[in-house]
Amino acid sequence: MFNPESFTSPILLRGDAHTAYRDPAVFYHDGRFFLYFTLVETEPDGKVFLYLAMTESEDLREFSPVRKLSPRNAALNFSSPGNVIRFGGRFVLCCQTYCRENGEKYGNANCRIWIRRSDDLRNWDAPELLRVKGPDVPREEMGRMIDPYLLPDKDDPELVWCFYKQNGVSLSSSRDLVNWNFAGHTDAGENVCVEVVNGEYYLWHSPENGIGLMKSSDLHNWKRSPELITLGQQFWPWAQGRLTAGVVLDLRNDPAVSKALLFFHGTGPENEEVIFDTYACIGFAWSDDLEHWKYVR
Repeated sequence: MFNPESFTSPILLRGDAHTAYRDPAVFYHDGRFFLYFTLVETEPDGKVFLYLAMTESEDLREFSPVRKLSPRNAALNFSSPGNVIRFGGRFVLCCQTYCRENGEKYGNANCRIWIRRSDDLRNWDAPELLRVKGPDVPREEMGRMIDPYLLPDKDDPELVWCFYKQNGVSLSSSRDLVNWNFAGHTDAGENVCVEVVNGEYYLWHSPENGIGLMKSSDLHNWKRSPELITLGQQFWPWAQGRLTAGVVLDLRNDPAVSKALLFFHGTGPENEEVIFDTYACIGFAWSDDLEHWKYVR
């Protein structure tokens, strides 16, 4: 039985002066946690490259060696996995490109969102661009977009929604993951995660610091929680710069876990604006009700 209260640290992957672990996405399959994330490496000459990367674990204590799933290419910098869904009998992972080919600190206007497909959660097909603004909008006119998240509709599972960071959080829908219809946007932070809970959409997002929660029955009208989730940030020097990129994995009905798990990354002690490419750590917390979160202090 998975027992998070027996952990001695909330940190799963610890960054340092040359490495950062950011933007977790976790899929639980056949008793294993498949953890995908942004791996940031600062090379000896100071150049920075981002990678889509992964590791596996049965218990969130022992992890397999980190594997890079994308090439070393600053003009692409595949990163920020959103989540994994099953579609058409295969696994589908969404992610972004975070283009910094001119030495930018943050991704430029060329950032776009993508999917990759797999049969085993380890070996992934070539990336496919998500034309979420519609098939007639050229790639160069789609605008900067990052942090995708895929979710089947709660009432029509063959309809898939894609949430992504553009003008707040934007939303598009598709029945084949190829042809998309733009459905508007609403005010929210980045790194959106959405779960269906008791017939309602729960949307977690990341503003400047912490993790916010919004709820909706129709994906258009949202009720916003006034409180931000910051967990043990006040006690954690490694997350005091920023706690962000929360993603929820609801395994309360799985007898082997029986908890909802919240994964996130923290940067500190300096603000993330100062140490954006270093010292980020992936941590976790847990809950029995998706409202009150416990953590290892």
